[in-house]
Amino acid sequence: MIKIGLLGCGNVGQIIAKHAEGIEIVALFDMIAGHAQELTAFCRAEPYTDFDAFITQDFDLVVEAASVGAVRSYGEAILEAGKDLVLLSGGALADEDFREELVETARRNNRKIYIPSGAIIGLDNLKIGRISPFKTLLLRTTKHPSALGISGAGRTEIFKGQARECIKQYPKNINVAVALGLAAGREADVELWVDPDVERNIHEVYAEGEFGDIYIRIRNVPSPDNPATSYMAALSILTLLRNLDNPLVVGT
Repeated sequence: MIKIGLLGCGNVGQIIAKHAEGIEIVALFDMIAGHAQELTAFCRAEPYTDFDAFITQDFDLVVEAASVGAVRSYGEAILEAGKDLVLLSGGALADEDFREELVETARRNNRKIYIPSGAIIGLDNLKIGRISPFKTLLLRTTKHPSALGISGAGRTEIFKGQARECIKQYPKNINVAVALGLAAGREADVELWVDPDVERNIHEVYAEGEFGDIYIRIRNVPSPDNPATSYMAALSILTLLRNLDNPLVVGT
């Protein structure tokens, strides 16, 4: 059974804790003491607000379900402590210098960094872009204005450009764009729309290359209590964890 430490005990952390069959959550870390304490109702993990105490506990990997800032603050220390790292906030890797430092730290310590598929699907097939480069790689995301903390009277495009710029403006809402680019081996173009008439988070992926073309449309149900995060993102972490020890590997 894989032993994990959970970094970030908000909405996504709660989903992981509630559905952690086959996974042992050993320790919980959150800067807000009440958040970590709440999760003890779903698992027998010890809650911590002190990172140094948290990271010395007996577990195999850290699941980050907090923020881009948390990855930047704790990512290298996690790997240096001999733990593998699962990143939900993959947007932190939009910074090329930080990404190279984190990867080098993992390599030096013989550790792994895992990025789950999050709120989209198709990352495995997009890896073909590393062999046969894409001519087009576009992510069009549409969310209710409330998911971004803004108001809007109609469907409006609020960003158009590259993923690295989008993540700077909307770090909690567009991690999937960075994951797409890392999978495909090139940066994704991004269109971010708000629409008061949509009830679900919508991601549309367009890719074109020598192989042909791909169009994927995902309509995600928002996570309970947090419209900025898709429920599928939390489920993708659980799927990744349950398959780490599986001898049969599908879709890589």
